Order: sequence, then structure tokens, then C-alpha cells
Amino acid sequence: MSDLMTCMPFSQLMNWVLKEHNTKGTVFGIHRPYVADQTKTMEIFGRKLETAIGPAAGPNSQLAQNIVASYYAGSRFFELKTVQKMDGAELAACVNKPCIKADDECYNCEWSTELYVPQAQNEYIKAWFLLSVIAKEFGLGSMDGFQFNISVGYDLAGIKTPKIDGFIENMKEAKDTECFQECKKYLMEHIQDFKNVTAEDVESISSQICNSATISTLHGCPPQEIESIAEYLLTEKGMHTFIKCNPTLLGYDYARKTMDDMGYDYVAFGSFHFEDDLQYTDAVPMLERLQKLAEEKTLEFGVKITNTFPVDVKAGELPSEEMYMSGKSLYALSMTVASNLSRDFGGKLRIAYSGGADYFNIDKIVGCGIWPVTMATNLLKPGGYQRLQQIAQKLEAQGYQPFTGVDVAALQKAVEEAKSDRHHVKSAKLPQSRKSAEAVPLVGCYTAPCEDTCPIHQDIVTYVKLAGEGKMDEAFQVILDKNALPFITGTICAHACMGACTRNFYETPVQIRDTKLAAATAGYSAGLAALKVTGDCGKNVAVVGGGPAGMAAAYYLARAGAKVTLFEKRELLGGVVRYIIPDFRIADEAIDKDVSLLLKLGVDIQTGKEIADVAQLRESYDAVVLAVGACEPGTLRLEAGETMNALDFLEKFNRENGQVAVGKNVVVVGGGNTAMDTARAAKKTAGVENVYLVYRRTKRYMPADEEELLLAVEDGVEFRELLAPVKLEAGQLTCKKMVLGEVDASGRRSVTETEEEVQIPADTVIVAVGEKVPTEYYKNCGLAVDERGRVKVDSKTLESGIAGVYVIGDGLYGPAVVVKGMANAKAAAEAIVGAEVSTLCGQPSDKSAIYEKKGVLAEPCSDRPESSRCLGCATVCENCVDVCPNRANVSIKVPELEMAQVIHVDYMCNECGNCNSFCPYASAPYQGKFTLFANEADMADSKNDGFAVLDKETCRSKVRYLGNEFEWAPGADTALVGGLEMIIQTVCREYDYLLDI
Repeated sequence: MSDLMTCMPFSQLMNWVLKEHNTKGTVFGIHRPYVADQTKTMEIFGRKLETAIGPAAGPNSQLAQNIVASYYAGSRFFELKTVQKMDGAELAACVNKPCIKADDECYNCEWSTELYVPQAQNEYIKAWFLLSVIAKEFGLGSMDGFQFNISVGYDLAGIKTPKIDGFIENMKEAKDTECFQECKKYLMEHIQDFKNVTAEDVESISSQICNSATISTLHGCPPQEIESIAEYLLTEKGMHTFIKCNPTLLGYDYARKTMDDMGYDYVAFGSFHFEDDLQYTDAVPMLERLQKLAEEKTLEFGVKITNTFPVDVKAGELPSEEMYMSGKSLYALSMTVASNLSRDFGGKLRIAYSGGADYFNIDKIVGCGIWPVTMATNLLKPGGYQRLQQIAQKLEAQGYQPFTGVDVAALQKAVEEAKSDRHHVKSAKLPQSRKSAEAVPLVGCYTAPCEDTCPIHQDIVTYVKLAGEGKMDEAFQVILDKNALPFITGTICAHACMGACTRNFYETPVQIRDTKLAAATAGYSAGLAALKVTGDCGKNVAVVGGGPAGMAAAYYLARAGAKVTLFEKRELLGGVVRYIIPDFRIADEAIDKDVSLLLKLGVDIQTGKEIADVAQLRESYDAVVLAVGACEPGTLRLEAGETMNALDFLEKFNRENGQVAVGKNVVVVGGGNTAMDTARAAKKTAGVENVYLVYRRTKRYMPADEEELLLAVEDGVEFRELLAPVKLEAGQLTCKKMVLGEVDASGRRSVTETEEEVQIPADTVIVAVGEKVPTEYYKNCGLAVDERGRVKVDSKTLESGIAGVYVIGDGLYGPAVVVKGMANAKAAAEAIVGAEVSTLCGQPSDKSAIYEKKGVLAEPCSDRPESSRCLGCATVCENCVDVCPNRANVSIKVPELEMAQVIHVDYMCNECGNCNSFCPYASAPYQGKFTLFANEADMADSKNDGFAVLDKETCRSKVRYLGNEFEWAPGADTALVGGLEMIIQTVCREYDYLLDI
């Protein structure tokens, strides 16, 4: 596919907007418009402004449709994408694609417009007309309630070239441009297409598009050059002028320390740009001179804070050596620049802002007297442009104040708050990929990542929805269909589902585990009463091991009609969960409730029975399921001194209610969840004063779940990172100091041992380095094992080499989360029963309700159910639609199909790659979705499956499908599947404005 965008003619844009709005109720895929309160406007540059927000110069302000989508959602101040003398194909050759990665903090390696400057000018003129018209036609605000701000760069010589000079002059006065005249002519000739816009309204559209400019300079631009550009724009062009400032004004040491303290220690940057860029001591007097000059010219002058921050590519984030960081990680730095300048100018320097602005901080920024505020990263995340509506409404409720100065004290307070604000600091653990292993399908791609990630694929969206409606009994029934241990998993599940939740791209995942436990607790009595055997398999099955995996296997088998005997060597069921996991994490009562489900289903539970002879047991049962756990202790050998095993310690801790003699100083070695449990339990053990957790890497690279790690920190565990234990002598643990190496492509850093030693007080060293599978037990049972001592099984059924003997749980591949053991149990049970042991309980969500939530940031709150935050991704995903700045991924409603379908529009795409970050599938929508091409030539320039409509009246099209190219028309006998045929016909019939290019 080509990465060159095609600019749509004004006629297509206008027709598209009107037809989509009137037939679909949306504009460029934006569902909810912002209607400005025209009694609450402000003024800047001598012109009215209805809101103080809009897109920053970047991917969201490059094309006319981007600007329209932004306006419809709430923008009124538009910082147009930067123009410079290098443009078009010459510039495109310098920009590697993909060029945007915005899944957390944002990185990009693109800068100014990829269009030719005359094309960019025309896009801005077309957008000017479109906004003027839809403001009146759709009742969104005043026809003159918005402003455009041009961004120009990067040196004075370039700005003075005829190309850029002509651009500036035409943006100041556009009436003689061909594009302005064409737009106006089209509107006058089609005035009958409008309900509210009149010919007088069209005549009233101002030709003076822009009277302000923001100067963008490259890193390393001398202060004299920056000042000369500003002087030129103020004196020669008579434009209100802002200068973009860089975070490098703060100095390397401050920036490095701030980034490290906020958790961005892995972001690599050197001191070069800090030394080469404009220095703060030069900036202040320069800005003072320009401020005075602007006053003499009766023009407004200020700074735009801030430009993006250059960092090194270390983990293959983008195909470049250097990239630019923005978003949440830039907020504290940008606000500090604003604070420093405001302090030194007594609050009298005008500041426009961009750098991590979003719903959670917009009131603080504007409340300090800093506006307009533009954003890019925020709009590149799920919800996309729609996020602007909530922000605009928040500012409208806050009320606008004319600029009288910046509140220096409030700004400094905001800076300090930013450094610890959870919305801006980096999480303790680097987020894992939220993508599945599957390629995005051409038809019906909507999927719920939470359900896909869950090993037993619970119907999460459905039970969260039912719980939100107060239907706890029904929610619990849905949970019980697939989940054999609702109380255990509702209490201690590692909740991979929440890690995959799309809400992570908004703020905080839906609290799925808590909702499960609430539904289980409220629905327990009714659920237990209703629980019954639903199958009739009639098999006699023995389950060996009464831990979570064994309990789950007994549940699934018994419900399917098997006669199940469960053998457990201890006195009570629950295994590791009951005997090892500290009781402050899960109470016995929760485990007992899950046991009661087995009793209700008729499971014969025989405790105090250890099974050593599986062959003999197999003679009495149709099948045997071994769920014996990873019971061989992991070890760590020291040069001197003895250690205690973590599981032994935890079992004693539970059995003796924390009365374990381990001394005052305890060292826990390890970085997994068991290590966190051990450290927390040690902290609660009688007589213990200090607990040190030693790990050879840093917290970020520990395998423990972030939640468990943070709980350990909260309990007062002292983390001693980058240490490797050597010996324990005389109450001191000697450790070698380690250093982290470079980041590899996976994002993990290597580690190297140094000669430097560190000593830690240690009365007891507890080792939590992972348990091992019971290899000898398997051998004694006659089961074949691999070179790692793991029993050999069929990967799907988990049946061993002995027919009818299945192996599940931690004893299969090693310690894992509870729900993984349940997935093993379900697989083995289905193999034994010969049928599914659960049903499909999923219910579609209300589509209109989902669209109401899109783009709305909302933290969990006790006043509302979590269903109010669930985005119902299995019914409506459309992440790729949300996050595409160019609107190149389009959702279409195909009458014959239940789900809306997403197609990719090739001529609108520049291969920025942003949709790849947020698609839950392994592939990128801009490459993997069925693609609409403008013509056959564009199709030939691509490898995508897709179509080019040759005759929209008959739907005759050139199609590529599964690598084969052919002509297709309705009724043609081709290999094209029905869903794709319907998509093509729907585009021709109901989305024909896509074909007018």
C-alpha cells in the first residue's frame, strides 16, 4: 500500500459530512457532537473562541477531515500541522513508517506535513469552510467561534521562500486563492442541500483564515535565529506570534532525575540536545525583547509549551534511531518549563500549552491561566477525537476567565502534583502486549480482549453487565458456567483479563475480579441451590490432588455427569491456596464455598489419602486426572549459610498464625508473586522488624504482578534491587552488585555481575525461586517425562502416555496462576467426557450505550457499577476507527450482518501505524483489514486484500482476496466469501461518498 495520502475534493468532503450525518448520525465516525455554549466564549488574537482546546500541530490537524472530526467533538482552536520548505515526496522519503506508537507514553518519528505546502494550504481552507458550515447547519456553535493557528518552521530562510511566504499570506487572506473560490462556489451552487445554512451565511464566511502563527524550530536552532523568525512574523507579517519551547530548557540533570523518579528510567537520552538547544539563560532575555516588541506592535506574543522530547530508540519502538516522546511522560517536564517561565515573568508571559494534556489535568492547566491547550497523544488513543467532548464540557462547567496572567503558585503546585500523579507516572511494571496471537479477520473482527486473555474464556462482559443491572443471581449463573472456583478466583486471581482490558488505554481497567466476587457473594445461595448435574456421561473418574486444578476438574466432570472421586493427601481441599497463600490474602471461608459447589454436584471427597500407585487406581476408574501440584521445592545454594524455603515458611506462617521464629531481619530472595507473599507475611511475623526483598534486576523486571508488588511496598517491604546473593555469615547476607545492560527487542534488559559487594542484615534468608514439577513421582507412576522432567502429554487433551491418565495444574509445566490450572482441568474434562463442559452465555451489549462511553474517561467509583465503564468490545470494538487521525478505518453497517464491519480506506492512510498499537489482534488493521482502493493503480501498489469499485451503479469491482485478483459483480461465481460481497455492495449502496475521490 502507498503511504501517500490523497486529498479529497471539497465536494466529496461536504457530501460525506452531510450524508453521514443525516443517515448515520455521525461525522467521520464521531458519534457525539459538542455544542458550544455561546454565552461562555473567550477571546484571543482579537477573535472569539468557544473552547480553549484543540489538536496540536501533528497527525490530527493535517487533513481537512481530521480538523472536521476534531471540531465536531469539541475543538475550537486548531494548531495546523507545521509547514516548511521541504515537503511532499522529498519529506516523505525522510520519514520511516510506521511513525507513531502511542499505546502508553507516545513516540513518533515524523514532524511537519507530508503534503506539499499548496496541498496543505488547500486542506486548511477546505476545513475552514467545512467548520463554518457545520457550525450553523448542525447547531454546534457560532460560524466564527473557532480559530486556526499556523505552525511554520524551521528557519528564517525557509520561511521567506516564496512557497512558505505565499502560504502565510494566503492564510492571512485567502479570498483570491483558487481553493477558497471553489469552496464558496460549490456551497452557493448546492445551497439547497442545507437546512439551516443560507447564501448569506456562505457570503459571511471570512477569508481571513488566520492571524496567528506558532514558530517551530529544529533542535539546535540558535537563539538568534529563533528571535529573527519571531521578529519577522511580528513586524513583517503582522501576526500574533508564539514560539515553541523545548523541554531541554530544563537542563539534562533535572530532566533525567524527573524521568527516573517518575518511573521512566528506561527512556534513553543523552545530554547533546540539552547542550545544543536554546539555553534558559538565553531564552528569558530573548522572550523579554520579543514581548516588548509585540506590545509596540499591539500584537499578542507568547510561548507554546512544549515541543516533543527527543529520545533514543532502544527497543525497536519505531524504525528510526531517534524518536520524539510526548503524552503523559512529558506533562511534568512541560509544566515545569511553564512554571519556570511564569515565575521569571511574574505570570505576565502568555503561554499556550501542549504536553500530556487530557481530561484529568485540563482544569488545572486552564485554571492556572494557561490556554489555549492543544493535544495530540490524547487523541491518538482509543476514544480518539471523541475524548474532546468530555474535556470541552469540563472546561465549560469550570467557566472561562480572560487572560490576566498566569497563577504562578497554582502552577508550581500542579508541577509537584504531576510528579506523583498516577495518570502520569509510569507503572511499576512495564505493560505486557495486549495483543492476541491471531491475525485480524476481514469480517467480524470485534472481540473482547478480557475474554480472549482469560484461560477459561469466561463471559466477562456479560456477567459485568448483569451485575451492573443488579442481577447478581444471573451474573453468578454466568460465572459458574465456566468458572469452577468463583470465590478463589474472585479473591486472588492474577486477572490477566484486567491487564488486557481496553480501559487500560483510558485510565484503569474495569474491576473484573471485584465484580466477580461481588456477584458470587450476592448470588451464592441461589446459585448453590440451582447448581445441578447437566450431563450424562456416566464415567467413573478419579482426581488425584485437591488443589485448585483438581477441584476444577472434579467440578467440570461431575457437572457433566461423571461419578467423581477426589483424593487429597491433606485434611482439607485447597492446596497451595489454603495452605501456602497467606490467610490475610484469602480466608478459608472463601475456599470452603468453592468446595461446597463440589459437594452439591455429588463429588466424593476423600481427604487424608495419598495416591502412590496410579496404575492400580486406573484399574478401578475409567480415567484418572493427576493434579498433584509442583511440590518439589526450588533451591538456591549459597557459598555459606542455610536458607529457608518460601513454601515451608508460608505454611508455618498460616498454621502458627504468624508466630514463626525467623529473627528481626529477614531477607526474601526472588521476584515472583510467591516472593511478594513471603515478604508480606514476613513483615507480619512476630518479632520481625525489617524485611528486605533481594532481586538481581529492578522492580520493573520482576515477574510478580504489579498489584502484588505494590502491596508489598505498601506493607513496608524494602526492595533491594540489582543484587545477587552470595553467602550468609554472622547475620549478614553478602550480595554481588549487578548492573543492567542494554534493552533488547523484547524490552527486557540484560544484567551483569560486578565485583562490588553489598551486605544486608539477615537473621533468616527465605528463598522464593520457584517450585519444580514432581518428576520422580511421575517416573514412579510409569509416566514418560521430557528432558526437563515434565510429564509428556498430548498438548490438547493433556492425556499422558498411559491411556486414560491425564495431567493438569502446576505439576504439568510448573507453577502458574489458578485460572491456568482451571483451563487445564477443563481441557482434560472435555477429553474424558467427549463434549464441551460449558456453554456460551455471552449476551450482546447495547451498541448505543457503548458509543456513549467511548472517549469518556472515568475511574472506578463506588457510586456506580463497573458495567458503566465496560466498553463491550465484543459488540463494538472499533479501536482502529477511534485512533486513526485520518479516519482511514471506517465502520460500516452491513444490513445482513449483525456486527458493523471495519474497512480500511487506502487513499486516506499514510501508514502512521497507530491503529496497530490498539488493535487486539496480532496484525495491523491498516494492513490486515479489507481495503477500499480509489482505483486499480492504487490496488496494484498494495498487498492488502481489498477492492476497487469500477462501477458503483452495478458494484462491479476489482477484488484481491487470499492473494488472487479477479473482477467481481453481484451474482458472480467467485471465491469471494459472502460477508465480503455484502461489504462491497453496502459501500456502493450506502457509503457511496467513499467512492467520489
